[in-house]
Amino acid sequence: MSKLKIAIQKSGRLNEESLDLLKSCGIKVDNGRDQLKVAVPNFPLEILYLRNSDIPQYLEDGVADIAIVGENLLIEQEKNVDIVRKLGFSKCRVSLAVPKEVEADGLSYFNGKRIATSYPNTVNKFLEANNINAEIHKISGSVEIAPNIGLADGICDIVSSGSTLFKNGLKETDVILKSEAVLAAARNLSEEKRTILDKLIFRMESVLRAKNSKYILMNVPNEKIAAVSSILPVLKSPTILPLAEEGWSSLHSVIDEDKFWEVIDELKDAGAEGILIVPIDKMVM
Repeated sequence: MSKLKIAIQKSGRLNEESLDLLKSCGIKVDNGRDQLKVAVPNFPLEILYLRNSDIPQYLEDGVADIAIVGENLLIEQEKNVDIVRKLGFSKCRVSLAVPKEVEADGLSYFNGKRIATSYPNTVNKFLEANNINAEIHKISGSVEIAPNIGLADGICDIVSSGSTLFKNGLKETDVILKSEAVLAAARNLSEEKRTILDKLIFRMESVLRAKNSKYILMNVPNEKIAAVSSILPVLKSPTILPLAEEGWSSLHSVIDEDKFWEVIDELKDAGAEGILIVPIDKMVM
């Protein structure tokens, strides 16, 4: 039987979050130190640990069938691969930044300036789209130091919290694009491998959907069930179970975690009591 070859970052934050996702999907990952290719014992999958910047090329060449990789890297390298699904972690942005003391009044500041970056294609496209003429200096790593040593007037780099910029005396001025980890696939997969990929996507969907949802339980007077139910942004109608105390019921549902805080006060005002929020491990649709 064929095995689907998945490439993930050899080390770093994306490596850890990718492995956490696979393990949450029931995939056993057991590799020794410095192993770069590992067969999974309980799913037709083989993991390739690769340098992050090499993954898009391996994917395009068909050495890897699928990969978990930063969307920004795929955009920069412009490889012929397909983004199958955004995964919701390793979120960041690709941004322009300048020294803190510089008065950068909009994008026009960068006209005629020098910009150091590891993302020349992304920067060039952005500048062209905004009619900005700047000189691009391609640097691999340690981009933040460029203005301090006189190599550039500003930089374009990945920003997560912004702490690295701050520590290097820089401030963010413009966001070029927002990125997160994605599941990407080669375009020449066999039918057999696409079937395996569909099974893996099904598992990932179940895990990611559960991560963003919570199971909610509350006690509600029977005469207020309709009012409370109308507030909940649920997938389907809630489950209602009678309580031992006459005239009361327990209302159960699933709610998007981001929406819970928007409706909690409304639920209480509508008569809900004893509200309990429970994490969901998997959520199969």
